[in-house]
Amino acid sequence: MSDTIFDAILDGSIPCHRVYEDDHVLAFLDINPLAMGHTLVIPKERVAFLHELSDEAAAALGRVLPRLCRALIEATGVDEYNILQNNGRLAHQAVFHVHFHIIPRYDDRGLGLDWRPGQLSDEDASELLSSLHHALEP
Repeated sequence: MSDTIFDAILDGSIPCHRVYEDDHVLAFLDINPLAMGHTLVIPKERVAFLHELSDEAAAALGRVLPRLCRALIEATGVDEYNILQNNGRLAHQAVFHVHFHIIPRYDDRGLGLDWRPGQLSDEDASELLSSLHHALEP
């Protein structure tokens, strides 16, 4: 994995507005926010995609995300928000270091979505479940 802007932030060569930090996680304000309070949460483990994270790093992110959301609600007064995490160019990932966005939703600011749901047939569901269960076997 090549160095990213998040690697430079972790190394201290680029400053950030730190919201939270522990041994495994760093959270900081996005400098190009979709809304006031838009926060980025990154593991200190340097991998590009969520599926590459160790269980320990994933657990650390899972422990801190709800705490950061509660802090954001208290600090901004906004109790609606999105959590966004992208993997790969087609999924709109721009920085290839795992990261989560916590984006407060105001009336006129926040994450906009163009959700286009499809349909899942029983046959497709059955085939997919079989494949998923097989992939989850130890």
